[in-house]
Amino acid sequence: MSAIAPSPLSHAAGAHQPPLLDSTIGAALAGAAQRWGEREALVIPQQGVRWTWAELLERTDALAAGLLALGLQRGDRVGIWAPNCAEWTLMQFATARAGLVLVNINPAYRSSELAYALNKVGCKALVLAPALKTSNYIEILRSLAPELDTCAPGQLQAKALPELRWAIRLGTDSTPGMLRFDELPARAGEAQRAQLAAIGPTLSPDDAINIQFTSGTTGFPKGATLSHRNILNNGFFVGEAIRLTPQDRLCIPVPLYHCFGMVMGNLACVTHGCAMVYPSEAFDPLAVLQAVQAERCTALYGVPTMFIAVLDHPQFAATDLSSLRTGIMAGSPCPIEVMKRVQSQMNMREVTIAYGMTETSPVSTQSAVDDPVDRRVSTVGRVQPHLEVQIVDTDGQVVPRGTVGELCTRGYSVMQGYWGDAEKTAEAIDPEGWMHTGDLATMDEEGYVNIVGRLKDMVIRGGENVYPREIEEFYYRHPKVQDVQVVGVADSRYGEVLCCCIVLKPGEQATVQELQDFARGQIAHYKVPAYIEFVDAFPMTITGKIQKFVLRDTMMKKLGLKAAATA
Repeated sequence: MSAIAPSPLSHAAGAHQPPLLDSTIGAALAGAAQRWGEREALVIPQQGVRWTWAELLERTDALAAGLLALGLQRGDRVGIWAPNCAEWTLMQFATARAGLVLVNINPAYRSSELAYALNKVGCKALVLAPALKTSNYIEILRSLAPELDTCAPGQLQAKALPELRWAIRLGTDSTPGMLRFDELPARAGEAQRAQLAAIGPTLSPDDAINIQFTSGTTGFPKGATLSHRNILNNGFFVGEAIRLTPQDRLCIPVPLYHCFGMVMGNLACVTHGCAMVYPSEAFDPLAVLQAVQAERCTALYGVPTMFIAVLDHPQFAATDLSSLRTGIMAGSPCPIEVMKRVQSQMNMREVTIAYGMTETSPVSTQSAVDDPVDRRVSTVGRVQPHLEVQIVDTDGQVVPRGTVGELCTRGYSVMQGYWGDAEKTAEAIDPEGWMHTGDLATMDEEGYVNIVGRLKDMVIRGGENVYPREIEEFYYRHPKVQDVQVVGVADSRYGEVLCCCIVLKPGEQATVQELQDFARGQIAHYKVPAYIEFVDAFPMTITGKIQKFVLRDTMMKKLGLKAAATA
């Protein structure tokens, strides 16, 4: 993880060793089965799944041949709309083995979002769970494609979903017009198995293999198109950073539809022979505690809100977490105080922070397990191997170290582009190959990067730039504060002022005056929140990212504020 010699400018290039993997995901799975065949690969207690690497490869190839038996051809797009489960992982590896492009559908999507995603990339098949929580996926799909009720499986001709032919449902029940997932392997004969064997050697690491929709806060989601080389290598180097071995067991409570689960989780495991452990369909702090204890997990992933929920769970103190060694906190800025608690109270002495985005496969920077503790809790580490990062001003010029600017990434991890959207791709990736992240950051003399906020989250109060992250970190020190988010709200005098939204720890009470007084004299006067609002929870995406734009709109309405007109 060493970087080049310090530079007066905010640019750093990662190490060149170990070399990049020149492999496909399917070949990596075959290699794992050959090297670690009898070791556990996938453990899902609630599904009764405990498969070895050899068994995972066998089941994957049976499914891949079944997909080919449907008439799907190399390069065809196949959607997966399901929570964390064995079938999701089988689809991830089976599509890669067959040269199909897996399209990750957010489990939180409803009808209009589902239709947009399927049509945008032209999915020919969709694998879906029957339901999750309050979402009935089968009914949502039937509302879009009532033609399912009267067509044979594979013969769908839906007006609203013109390219979709196959709907494949999980579970034991049958639904008109749909195929059952468990029936797929049996549809394959010797011809399809031979076809699968012939496809493997023709696949290239540079083939597009995965499309993930970015959860854009404005406009339609964009389909980031990723190759074998993109995500297999990123999973490998993330695993290297936390020193995974075949003896490790990784607890993965983060969603598989997102890079955190399927890349940093599954692909880190397949490249290191580490067991994948899924504690539940969707995040549940008690399930995480139970899985870590029962399966003796050595590593745990999560976004900050997940770790907070685990730390504050009533069963936390009674759970044996002594097996934990390492893990990753990522997905949104990691509060320093939470990071300290994870290290000290969860036995995760080698926990690291990773930073990235879907468009960069996802990780660009990561702290190392042997970085000084203060660097691991206060930065997102240094640039990953075979990548470059730089911080630029609004004119695209690299800024001096220690200066705030936009973080950009270049290298093997940058996506091929947004599917079917050359214009948006050109806006994100400049002619020199730099992916512009939209995140504000600084780089210190040793190359450590610190994320200070989003370009669009920065608050300009009377001409002063204020980064909400700084104020949030300050309030995490307050003994009564469990979680905090700061947004800018309209103000007739200053243009914008700060609104601090606080979740108090259970049983605690506090006043607005008390929390404003806590800040006065400790931080600059213009950083003291004009408003403090107590809330029970924050609006979030399914991956645990705070939706600040929703929070801001909610606070504006609650406070009766209107955005100031701008020229």
